Amino acid sequence: MSRSARRLTATVLASGALLAAAALPAAADGHGRGHDHGHGHSKPAPRSAVVLGKIQYDSPGRDNGSNRSLNGEWVTVTNTGRGPVNLRGWTLSDESHRTYRFDLRLAGRSSVRVHTGVGRDTSHDVYQDLRRYVWDNSDTATLRDARGHKVDSKSWGRHHGGRR
Repeated sequence: MSRSARRLTATVLASGALLAAAALPAAADGHGRGHDHGHGHSKPAPRSAVVLGKIQYDSPGRDNGSNRSLNGEWVTVTNTGRGPVNLRGWTLSDESHRTYRFDLRLAGRSSVRVHTGVGRDTSHDVYQDLRRYVWDNSDTATLRDARGHKVDSKSWGRHHGGRR
């Protein structure tokens, strides 16, 4: 092998080693978005364009248990990306592990509201078909992908510093 061929080979190998070394700390630090301690999922989820939006955890008016009141509490899930995302198998849950499983495709740059009560699903509103309230005044909404990786979460109430 000629001297210039050996140099070229060495340069290519060194460049590959540098790229691999640069990528290793980012993947190994375990602090990526979606890392979830305590749920058996140790790999961080890839960054997602899907996020939790506005949450109405206390339905307007009296909490009388009517379907209208139940549907007054909801969580918005937003696709911030340009392309559609298949949410089939994704879940939305509260701290008590009450879980809604998605079966829809969310268009790019659009949102869907997940209502607690009974209703007819559309592309902008879906219903958990429950007859009791889900979102407490102090709670956390957690969105997970079809593999169970945490994609996003939002907390509110006195135990969570009032964040929304």
